[in-house]
Amino acid sequence: MNSGKEILLAALRGQPVSRTPWVPFVGVHGGALVGHDATAYLQSSDAIVDGLTTAVERYRPDGLPVVFDLQLEAEILGCELVWAKETPPSVASHPLGEDYNLSGLPKFSAEAGRLPLVLDAVRRCQAKFGESVALYGLLTGPLTLALHLRGDDVLMDMFDEEEDVPRLLDYCADIACQMVDAYIEAGIDVIAVVDPMVSQIGPNHFTQFVAPALNKIFDHVRERGKLSSLFVCGNATRNLEAMAATNCDNLSVDENVDLAELGRIARAGGKSFGGNLQLTVVLLLGDADDARRDVLRCLDQAGTEPGFILAPGCDLPYAVPPANLEAVATLVHDPYQLDVARQLPSKESTDSFDDITVPTYAEQSEVIIDVVTLDSAGCAPCAYMVKSAQEAARAFDGRATVREHKITERDGLGYMTKLSVSAIPSICVDGQEKFASIIPDRSKLVATLAEAAAAKNN
Repeated sequence: MNSGKEILLAALRGQPVSRTPWVPFVGVHGGALVGHDATAYLQSSDAIVDGLTTAVERYRPDGLPVVFDLQLEAEILGCELVWAKETPPSVASHPLGEDYNLSGLPKFSAEAGRLPLVLDAVRRCQAKFGESVALYGLLTGPLTLALHLRGDDVLMDMFDEEEDVPRLLDYCADIACQMVDAYIEAGIDVIAVVDPMVSQIGPNHFTQFVAPALNKIFDHVRERGKLSSLFVCGNATRNLEAMAATNCDNLSVDENVDLAELGRIARAGGKSFGGNLQLTVVLLLGDADDARRDVLRCLDQAGTEPGFILAPGCDLPYAVPPANLEAVATLVHDPYQLDVARQLPSKESTDSFDDITVPTYAEQSEVIIDVVTLDSAGCAPCAYMVKSAQEAARAFDGRATVREHKITERDGLGYMTKLSVSAIPSICVDGQEKFASIIPDRSKLVATLAEAAAAKNN
């Protein structure tokens, strides 16, 4: 077993390997490596190839996604996008917002939107370094694509529209299968179904609505002779057992999930698993030693049995210092450096965020809704949670204010710490965490706000 690609594919199958494989999820961070902002990067196959080539040289990965953009399919299907400098675009309109008229959507085609330039990048990367690095094709999971098309009404419709929701999710699975075909024909080695909105539902809804659509995709991938991964950003803890019951080959999660628990569940289900280096406090805002410590945490939690792939918990932030990822690569490739890293002293946070002042909520005339996110510009669950808070606040005629705190910034970390936020994204109302990693329906959130407003009047 010579190449990193061979090591990774073996680990994905749960086979013993000579070392832990490493997959940095380089999305728009590839743009930072070659001097392009996210908007320019995701609209140029030349930029994508240059960014990934640099990532291969500097980070020595065993696998690498060609793009990490969960809006590719939505754009083709008629969603308007809002572009940003340091994140993928976000969805700004929902063509199924009024009804479930699927026939009114534009016809999906691998020749439409930005997909041709992405497939061009796949072919060029496969020719350039595909013998040594496994290329991941990331596609938008059925629940997340359904929310792009319909909006967050889909979550409420699971209670009321038990015929329309499965029809929509099945349609989204059909779109995903077309993406699978296009990716594989271009030279992709591994298909990852990225569905962050799964973190916002419970296991019953997952099993009833989402699992059938996912299995349709995973079965198609297996028929095409490739390996598949179910990748859920956000706190997917409550759904791990249900996720492991699907027909994927691999489960990948972010830092909200206990890696040891995931390993137990995945291995019992005959699946490999991946994760879950911390994106913000370690990779983005920490230093190389912080990255080394977090590698050791992941390896220790994952255990020594086969089937583990080291990776970030989600799409790498644009501005991650390359030195942090280079430190990870060194530990993966040099066992001696692992021993050296174990001699590092433990690190306690010395930042008490004393300069970040939260309001005295009881003294405020309005209800304050603090939404703590990764970044709503590029994180789908975060975007829909912020939108839900904003829509609920409108019912209070200016007596409720919504404030987003991004943990990619120190202010956001300060609010997360001072409000004792337990998961990302979360909604706090007047300083109290009310909805942790789950988007509330409007009536429940409005009722929560009304209760807070009544408390101020007493």
